[in-house]
Amino acid sequence: MVKQSGKSNISRRQFLRIIGVAGIAGLTLKTSLDRLTAVEEVQETRLLMGTVVNLTLITQDAQKAREAIQACFRRMAALEGVLSRFLPDSQLARLNQVGALANAHPSLVEVVQQAKRLGEASEGAFEISVQPLYDLYEQYKQRENRLPPLREIERVMPNIGYQYIGVRGKEIVLRKPQMKITLDGIAKGYIVDQGVLTLRQAGYTNVLVEAGGDLCASGEKALDLPWTVGVQAPRESMGNVLTKIALVNQAVATSGDYMQPFTDDLSQHHILDPRKGISPSELSSATVVAPTCALADALATTMMVLGVDRGLALVKRFPEAKAILVTKDGEVVPSENWDAG
Repeated sequence: MVKQSGKSNISRRQFLRIIGVAGIAGLTLKTSLDRLTAVEEVQETRLLMGTVVNLTLITQDAQKAREAIQACFRRMAALEGVLSRFLPDSQLARLNQVGALANAHPSLVEVVQQAKRLGEASEGAFEISVQPLYDLYEQYKQRENRLPPLREIERVMPNIGYQYIGVRGKEIVLRKPQMKITLDGIAKGYIVDQGVLTLRQAGYTNVLVEAGGDLCASGEKALDLPWTVGVQAPRESMGNVLTKIALVNQAVATSGDYMQPFTDDLSQHHILDPRKGISPSELSSATVVAPTCALADALATTMMVLGVDRGLALVKRFPEAKAILVTKDGEVVPSENWDAG
């Protein structure tokens, strides 16, 4: 299952926030000479992927850090030009237009392969070929301001199935004539991961990259002090922050029914079960911590579809991942390893 997003939807997932556990003044890190060195925090923000992207580096040289940040932004923008279905010249857009690419970009091949593996692991709960279903919902919303009727949903459903996406070498083929794919539920996390990798390759190991709620933290914010983020509660009655998470070389993502609701009661929203054509009914939010942002992003969406029992069973298959779920009734259900570091 995949999340829907739009180019102007800047606030779609702006609910993971960095909590200031150490001020800029007095930050220290341990150098290779095993001594403490004064450093500073450098931050920059840019609009990319239809959302706000925030980069933070801990460094001894602010000018060089800003140069690295610009290189990181360029890398992320280039990947958006490959993976975004909203950009008409992207490879993904062309794939959806013609149904096949003979020489696909390596990142597109990699993300599609990751998505197919997650589709198989989740028995179709994570599904990138769900785009025709989203198109149907959007058409009825804009034209008639209502949900599509069941007969229309059933008409679209045969075009959905990760097993109909062929990948061989650099070639990607959509084997159903009406198929379209969306990478909204994994591409943003992948691009965040690549942003972190770009900064690490430039020599910056203590960095944080966040894009509309998809967040990856590398290294530490200060000496023996991890990056700390707060996760917004899905309902106002639960307060503002559901939980705080300390991150060192980890990523986190959250999916929730409140981000793009189709109905006022939040029963139908932007997360659709690709096996049924409607929104899942058990959870209001799912937060996942994982080694990569792409995996956290995809698992959070998939757990929303699967619900508590099957969702927690799925996350168990990824030993370095953990999750915390909130049901529609407000019950908070963590995975068994949630308190683990």
